[in-house]
Amino acid sequence: MTGGAGTAVKFRPARRIGGKGHAPHQFERTLRGIAVDGAGRVYAVGDSALKVFGAEGEPLRQWATRLPGESVAVDPDGRVWVGERGQVEIHDARGHLADTWRDAGRLGLVTAIGFGRGDVFLADASARWIRRYDRNGEFLNNIGDRHRKGGFHIPNGVVDFAVDGAGIVHVANPGLHRVERYSADGTLLGHFGHFDGRDPAGFPGCCNPTNLTLDGDGHVIVSEKAGPRVKIYSPDGQLVTLVADDVFDPAAKNMDLAVDARGRIYVVDTVTLEICVFEPKAREAA
Repeated sequence: MTGGAGTAVKFRPARRIGGKGHAPHQFERTLRGIAVDGAGRVYAVGDSALKVFGAEGEPLRQWATRLPGESVAVDPDGRVWVGERGQVEIHDARGHLADTWRDAGRLGLVTAIGFGRGDVFLADASARWIRRYDRNGEFLNNIGDRHRKGGFHIPNGVVDFAVDGAGIVHVANPGLHRVERYSADGTLLGHFGHFDGRDPAGFPGCCNPTNLTLDGDGHVIVSEKAGPRVKIYSPDGQLVTLVADDVFDPAAKNMDLAVDARGRIYVVDTVTLEICVFEPKAREAA
């Protein structure tokens, strides 16, 4: 998200996708999670449906899920994974149900899904841990269970994370006002962030950041609540830019994020039930 020396990419609101309503492209009660595939298609889960949009926001297809979706991800094979309460549904690209993962006693509320080096990572907000499985669904280990808080400190009720190209898991730990990095076996590798209600580089309130994603260069994109905003940090935790802080409903929280290959950032407004899209604009001196 940076250009040459001393420059940073700024963003502008580009469009809004979805919204609250009864039309096929809208959501009636909830919009929880989003993902973007390699072709720029946007996948969104809300109510008990998954909806797919084109890169410009045009509706492409939709299908029902057996339970309300809490999270969504697209794996390298193009399969669509939907996290729910107690299970994960796996669909092919056309929406046909291919498999359902259940793990009694382990899978609670699945609020994020990620893939890395042949593994599948599932955020369990009920336990406040991340569960690591192999591609056959065999449980391997937990991430976050060694934490002094007994798990990630999530007053907002959501565990969110992203996996980078090296297989490192980046996790939002809002109650501690930081982003943490873990190896796949659950070893804490480092963290950044601190409480600050005035400096934009810090995380304000009781519990921020709530959600995060990573771009292709390893920048950490986070969302916050009260008031809702989106920021970008460098891989080493330095604030790069403020994406937006005045376009979301003031009550929006747990705003899921995604980023595409063109650097466009997608953010869920959980009150208006819209996907807000931000595009990079001209670079300005930092």
